[in-house]
Amino acid sequence: MERRDWLRGAFVLTTAALFTKILSAFYRIPYQNIAGDIGFYIYQQVYPFYGIFLALSTYGYPVAISKLIAENKQPTYEFAVVRLSFYFLSFISIAMFSILYFGASFLATIMGDHQLASLIRAISFAFLLLPFTSVFRGYFQGRGEMIPTAVSQVVEQFIRVGAILFFSFLLLHHGFTVYEAGAGAMFGSLMGSLAALAVLVAYMLRKRIHIPTRLLLPKQEKRKVLLFLAIHGVTICLANMVLILIQLVDSFSLLPLLQQAGLHELAKTAKGIYDRGQPFIQLGTVAATSFSLALVPMLSREQAQREGIYTAVRIAFVIGLGAAVGLVCILKQANIMLFKDHVGAIELTILSISILFTSLTLTFIAILQGLGDIFRPLFIVCIGMMTKWVLNIWLVPLWHTVGAAMATFVSYAVMCTSAFFYVQKQMERPLLPFVVIIQTMRAAATMAVILVGYVMLMNELPFHQDRLFSSLQAVVGVFIGAFVYIIMVVKKGVFAEKELLALPFGRYLTNIKQRKAG
Repeated sequence: MERRDWLRGAFVLTTAALFTKILSAFYRIPYQNIAGDIGFYIYQQVYPFYGIFLALSTYGYPVAISKLIAENKQPTYEFAVVRLSFYFLSFISIAMFSILYFGASFLATIMGDHQLASLIRAISFAFLLLPFTSVFRGYFQGRGEMIPTAVSQVVEQFIRVGAILFFSFLLLHHGFTVYEAGAGAMFGSLMGSLAALAVLVAYMLRKRIHIPTRLLLPKQEKRKVLLFLAIHGVTICLANMVLILIQLVDSFSLLPLLQQAGLHELAKTAKGIYDRGQPFIQLGTVAATSFSLALVPMLSREQAQREGIYTAVRIAFVIGLGAAVGLVCILKQANIMLFKDHVGAIELTILSISILFTSLTLTFIAILQGLGDIFRPLFIVCIGMMTKWVLNIWLVPLWHTVGAAMATFVSYAVMCTSAFFYVQKQMERPLLPFVVIIQTMRAAATMAVILVGYVMLMNELPFHQDRLFSSLQAVVGVFIGAFVYIIMVVKKGVFAEKELLALPFGRYLTNIKQRKAG
């Protein structure tokens, strides 16, 4: 029964994470439509700070606290851990708040735009909520109650997205600047975090918990808890921070480099156009990310399930390659549909190809964490950030935002290769057999040929090719590409029948496979 409850809880959390990630990727599109490329640049410059808070308060510290509680289910120990965790996180939150609030002008100057200071100050207040949301979520998860965490995540994202779009539209409509609208968007994010805290407090009050009076831990146990929090709180959420940390490098380096290269005021617009690639990457990797989140607890409980690793890698490779190739084929139409025009075509094409490497990197990092390796993922992410920073310095002066896109592509490829090497060392056979790679590439090539032909055919139709027409092309193209790719992958035998049955519509997929075999 306990095993079934754990699986049900893991499913609830994974579903909530998947929903929030999809919503997190989508809301950027209407925001860019409301605020324009410069407004989008302003938001994306400061977002990584909030993204780090979100990762720590949703995945990092709650999981670390829940593991400590799950190890020893005595009520006295549970509350002693909760109290100690709260003190530790209070110190972290006050330190982060102070750095962002009082250092806002300094950070904005380094970013190349002193007007960003007010936005950084606005988002700094989110870190004051870190101890509360993390401790409540960790306490519930440690006791096997996943519903409060899942509900708080969904409510947080709903309120946050609604408030961001509402405040930005309202402020711009009433004549405020894009910077003031950006500050309003940051305030909207803070409202989402407050709503999540309100949900968690409501669940806590409903339980009417009796807190023991004696909550003392031995000194040795205190050191153990604090060390665990210091190390695992950050490393656990690395899989969710990869995309954010690469964006953070761009926030600090890209605009100053573009300004030095002679773009001056045009640099902000160029950065905003370049940032359009983030929703594409996020949407392309969301399936792999959610799968990675589900994979970590599964592996930590059943390390002998090596077959699950092979399946996870194959799914990430198939999803990543299909998403990258498909998006490149309909990129012009998707760009017009989502962002009104087709500027930044080269940058967005390069970033779209990166989806393959992000999907695999996130999966490899989750596998390493699930196998108990916490330091290699940290090393991999640090190498990726250093690669991105160095290549930005080298390539941006030469090719501007195209150089930045190339730097992003290479940094993800480096992380993917490093992570693949570490995981492969622990496996008995190749993670991706040559035949699987070839058959998947054939399926992707078939999809690409059909999609290119479809787009060319549609362009010949005697219709006015406006945004509505491009939207129709893009949506129909997604369905055509997905249908062709899935059928080809199944027919090529990339997955075994038992693996297909575990996927959505698995029974239909196995019927297609059996028909081919027959």
